[in-house]
Amino acid sequence: MSVADVGEFGLIDRVTARLGQGSACLLGPGDDAAVVSAPDARVVASTDVLVEGRHFRRDWSSALDVGHRAAAANLADVAAMGAVPTALLVALCLPAQVSPDWAEQLADGLGAEAAKVGASVVGGDMSASPTLTVAVTALGDLGGRAPVVRSGARPGDVVALAGRTGYAAAGYTVLSRGFRTPKLLVEAYRRPEVPYSAGPHAARLGATAMIDVSDGLLADLGHVAKASGVRVDVHRAAFEVPRQMRDAAQALGVDSYTWLLAGGDDHALAATFPPAVVLPAPWRPIGRVSAGAGVTVDGARYEGPAGWDHFR
Repeated sequence: MSVADVGEFGLIDRVTARLGQGSACLLGPGDDAAVVSAPDARVVASTDVLVEGRHFRRDWSSALDVGHRAAAANLADVAAMGAVPTALLVALCLPAQVSPDWAEQLADGLGAEAAKVGASVVGGDMSASPTLTVAVTALGDLGGRAPVVRSGARPGDVVALAGRTGYAAAGYTVLSRGFRTPKLLVEAYRRPEVPYSAGPHAARLGATAMIDVSDGLLADLGHVAKASGVRVDVHRAAFEVPRQMRDAAQALGVDSYTWLLAGGDDHALAATFPPAVVLPAPWRPIGRVSAGAGVTVDGARYEGPAGWDHFR
């Protein structure tokens, strides 16, 4: 059976029947639009898209994995503003010959990842397309706090990281070379582990700037440096190379720090804090902000790509 056999509205019914609703959802799928509560009177909104062949491959990842990844990419952006995610809207474009089971499992992954933060999938759209595409919009609530933006870093601030970097990039490299192990790295690529609660926590601690590390730590910190008009220096010694990553790097002829510093898709959160702030777990210091411009590693320019660029 294919989605063409089920039809658009039959597929919508099958998918929405699998989705639970969080407390922020006042009216879920079934009408022309959903209704989501906004206690703060402001709504944080972010959109991301996953395109088959560019962001995922069905022979590498299950539909459940893709659902988790698609949700995580958007929920992390909301958390990086210091907000709590409340809802997801999903636009799914897929070839007519795809099995409806694939769409159902995608919905399961989206719903399960959203449920980690108490959010829910409240609606969206479906269409036939020669390229399988999952576009997600996330909404969030600031809880009365000011958003933590990229432009607030100041000289003297501490650069800190919550979550891990390099694992997903290492997993991608492993898969692209035809391997399926180490499992730690491959699973990190398939389903990122995002420290969602660290975003609002950072806002309460007084973070001056924050960003979701989706394209690579150095590339994303570069956005903070540019927006804030400062220089960000990252300390290489702040990163521990796990054994599985070290072994994979040696076997594949890759410098593991290329993954750690420039690899994307882990969706860690990077933030800057005033030096007097005591950083609780999971935040750990990885560098310092100073006067100047750009991003350096141990005071020197980083040689090589700083992260992912969709058009290169």
